[in-house]
Amino acid sequence: MVKLSVCVGSSCHLRGAYDIIKIFESLIKQYKLEDKIKLTAEFCCGNCTQPVSVKIDQNGPFSVTRENAGEFFKKYFLEV
Repeated sequence: MVKLSVCVGSSCHLRGAYDIIKIFESLIKQYKLEDKIKLTAEFCCGNCTQPVSVKIDQNGPFSVTRENAGEFFKKYFLEV
């Protein structure tokens, strides 16, 4: 199972971390990936000057916005 972590520290929270979590939850359900992706929250990835930080297992942090969250998800989980 792949661990998809979204930072919910202060900076990421203000930049829309919870919206990104909801987008990822919806996409995981839409593509029936509940048994393949574990979505978690993480406190501070140390990337506070960028958009919301996301990690895939120990890779990242990647910077994700509300606008590119779907594209990010599709790139890393559907185009593999």
